[in-house]
This record gives sequence, structure tokens and C-alpha cells, in this order.
Amino acid sequence: MARPNMRPDKNPMPTQDPAVRAHNFDEVATGYTYEAALDEAARCLNCKNMPCVSGCPVNIQIPAFIARIREGDCEGAYRIISESSSLPAVCGRVCPQESQCEMKCVRGIKGEPVGIGRLERFVADRHNEGSTAPAGRPEPNGHKVAVVGSGPSGLTCAGDLARKGYAVTVFEALHTPGGVLVYGIPEFRLPKAIVARETETLRQLGVEIRTNVIIGKTLTVDELFELGYEAVFIGSGAGLPNFMNIPGEGLNGVYSANEFLTRSNLMKAYLDDPVTPIMKGGRVAVVGGGNVAMDAARTALRLGAEKVYIVYRRSMEELPARREEVEHAEEEGIDFRLLCNPVEILGYRNPDDPRDPKNGFVTALRCVRMELGEPDQSGRRRPVPVEGSEFELAVDTVIMAIGTSPNPLIKSTTQGLEVNRRGGIIVDEDGLTTRPAVYAGGDAVTGSATVISAMGAGKTAAAAIDRALSAKAEG
Repeated sequence: MARPNMRPDKNPMPTQDPAVRAHNFDEVATGYTYEAALDEAARCLNCKNMPCVSGCPVNIQIPAFIARIREGDCEGAYRIISESSSLPAVCGRVCPQESQCEMKCVRGIKGEPVGIGRLERFVADRHNEGSTAPAGRPEPNGHKVAVVGSGPSGLTCAGDLARKGYAVTVFEALHTPGGVLVYGIPEFRLPKAIVARETETLRQLGVEIRTNVIIGKTLTVDELFELGYEAVFIGSGAGLPNFMNIPGEGLNGVYSANEFLTRSNLMKAYLDDPVTPIMKGGRVAVVGGGNVAMDAARTALRLGAEKVYIVYRRSMEELPARREEVEHAEEEGIDFRLLCNPVEILGYRNPDDPRDPKNGFVTALRCVRMELGEPDQSGRRRPVPVEGSEFELAVDTVIMAIGTSPNPLIKSTTQGLEVNRRGGIIVDEDGLTTRPAVYAGGDAVTGSATVISAMGAGKTAAAAIDRALSAKAEG
């Protein structure tokens, strides 16, 4: 093997110019060239104990796939990634590698870690651009499994089981498969054609995807068993938005980030003549500091907002969004109002119909300045209001991006399914719920989390389902 490239910094990711990309929905990062990928792959030390693998929730054999890139065998690299991940082109774009596999990379001790996520994206994109052969369909094993939800946990569970010969049906409530990958993550971060390609690969493996089916309403979990499914995996996500419960949240012009992004991403409200309305222009305040807040703010900018604010009650150091997303938002001109907390949304009523409490429009966001006090239970310093520091931010739209909770529909229609106080489905280490043969994972269990953690949960449940049904067949 050739000597490793000991340059301390990783190859930069090419991107669109901020002044240009702030006005289009094209993907911001344009990806490594073949030469850049070879150079970055040469930075890997191929450590024998592989610490990077321990940081990957789906256990991708990272040094092995990078070694294939160094050898010029990109298709071999793709096969290695695909052994562990059903969504490599997605993960290479949206996974927080900096806090997972790359955080474990020994090259990060004295410099920057190897760009593992960038290399995964390169390999997946190269495969998708050059491969026309359909995925081989495994020999059926005679067992049927139902998967509820076509987000990252559901698709991962379905893919892993399909590769073992299971007849898998995925039930999706919306009209397009992909879950949060299509309704939550904007086109400029994750092109929808990428998600469509990944789901098509699963169809080629034999996975049936049925859209416009709401489990708990169209069909219940009990009815799935009556239809012959031997196990059910619930990966229905966390689509119930949280609000602050402050005055003015019922005004026109106040959105949850969930609604705002769904209207833009899935329902194409950015078109000149949209089927569904959405804000266009004006001044926008996005409340929150996570990746969803960054997505909402950057989407609002691309929809024509004159000014976009991120309003967050802690400082930049506590901001939970990926650093790359924060940097991209800053480059595009998003105004960060940190150590600020909203206390009221101000608006005016329509004098022609004063009886309707929602018949009004946002004019400002009243906030109070904060300072950081002692650490709370999460270990972060608790924000404390500064007395007499209230001020008003003139805005036309307010987007609440402060998290989501699991939808209670499945719990309310399924006997024996227990949830915790936050509404998350209770599971054991294998993803098995308190109802026999019913498994769950992803945001339906944890609340809002990362794509890759949801995929890890789907993978764990698929392995447990396989063990259980294999034992049942042998017994």
C-alpha cells in the first residue's frame, strides 16, 4: 500500500457561491471530483482497530471502502457501504459525521479528520451516475413483514429484511415515499431525485411501497396481522410540531417548521402558481437553533424573504445545528439573534371580522434578552431572562422550529403499545415494543433525532425480526 497522505487538512467541499445559491434551490455542495476523492482517501491511515467504525450507527466498514477508493475500485467501495447502509447517497449528505465517525478518526487529533461523509457521497453518486443494472432480488423466504413509514428507519428496516428474502410492504401516509427525507430536508441539501433513486433500489429488491395509507386510520396494526404480516415495524417519525404556547401563535403568518418545510419541499409551494400557499417576501423570524431551523431559514430566504432572522435563546457555542449548516446560513446572509427568547407574537386584527382570533397578521416578534446561568440537566448553561430587556423584531412571518413529538394516532389505535411521557414508543434493546411482534425505531421512539440514528434503529429491529421469525420457523 502506498504511503498515506499526511496533509493535516481535508479536501474542501466545492460549493455554489453564496450570493448565487441564496436565490436558487440547487444543491449547495457540488461534490468531490475523482481526483479530490483519491487524494482524500489517501489521508486514511487504515487503522487496525478502526475507531471510525465504532462511531457509525449502522457499522459501515469505513477503512475498507476507503481502501477501495484508493485502489480506483469505486464500485467495490459502494458494495461495501451497501452491505451496511440502504441509503448511502443520503447519508453522505445529511449525516452529522463530525460528531460520529469523523469524531473518532485519529487524523483529527493533530489536524482535520478524513472526510468520510464526503467520500461516502462521492462513491454513492458515482455509482448512481454510472450503474444501470437493477439490484438483484433475493430468493423469497416465505415470511411477510409490514413497515409503517418510509422515512430513514423504515426504509433501512425494509431494505435489510428484503435482502434476506422477506416480503416487505412499506405503508406511507403521504403521497411520496421518503418521510422526512422528502418533506423535511430541502432540495438544496438533499435533492429529491437522490431519495427517489434510493427508494427505487429498494423496490428492485422486492419491497412494495404503498402510499396514501395512514396506519391507525386506513388500516390498524391489528388489521396488518389479519392480512398475514408476521411482524410490524413502526417507523412513523415525529411529525407533531411543538409550540411555545405564547400569545399570538394563532395569527396568520405563524408556521411550524414542519408545515413550512412540507409545503415547500413536498407540495412545491415555491412555484409561481402553487397548489398550496406559503409566505413569499417580507421579514421572517425562525425560532430555534437546530438543523430544522437552519433549513427553514435558508428556505425562507430562497422563497424571496427580504430579511431572515434566527432567534435562539442560547449562544453560538450551544447552537445544536451542524456547524457546516450554520456556516452556510451565515454566508447566505441569515441574521443570528442569539441569547434572545420570544415571549409574544404581535399582530393586528382584521377590523371587518374582529370575532375570528386567527383573522390577524403578524407584525412583530417580542423577545427578551437572555444570559447564560448555571448548567441544566443537559449540561448546557441555562438561559436566564435579563430584566427590562424586552424588544420587538419587526417581522411578517414567524416559523417555530423547536422540535416535534411522535404522532399519537398509532398508539391510540393499538392495544398494548406503551409510550413514555413524551409520546415516544417504549422499546427494548432490539426495538421490540410492549406489544408482541411489533417493533419500533427512529423518531417515533426517540423524538426528533438524526437520520443516521433512525437508520441504526431500523437496522437493529430488522436483525431482531429476522432472529424471531427464523426461530419461529425452526420451532
